[in-house]
Amino acid sequence: MTIRPTDDATALYGRASLVLGALALITAVFTGYVGIAFPLLFGSLAVTFGTIGLTKRIDRVQCAIGMTIGGLAVLYPVFLLMTFSG
Repeated sequence: MTIRPTDDATALYGRASLVLGALALITAVFTGYVGIAFPLLFGSLAVTFGTIGLTKRIDRVQCAIGMTIGGLAVLYPVFLLMTFSG
């Protein structure tokens, strides 16, 4: 049995970042219904896992996409609050 770099637990950072980024974006769209906590939590975790995955250099494309989507999902509710808070 050969052990490749993708057989390691660190190979899941890309997938975790991508999934959490997608969940963050979905919950950011429904911020009025689910609140602001879920997009901020999922987006922050997506950015964190994406950063760790990029430093480990495994599945860099998934990590970059997850970081981008998670960052957008974090910024969207913040901009909504700044726009409508007066």
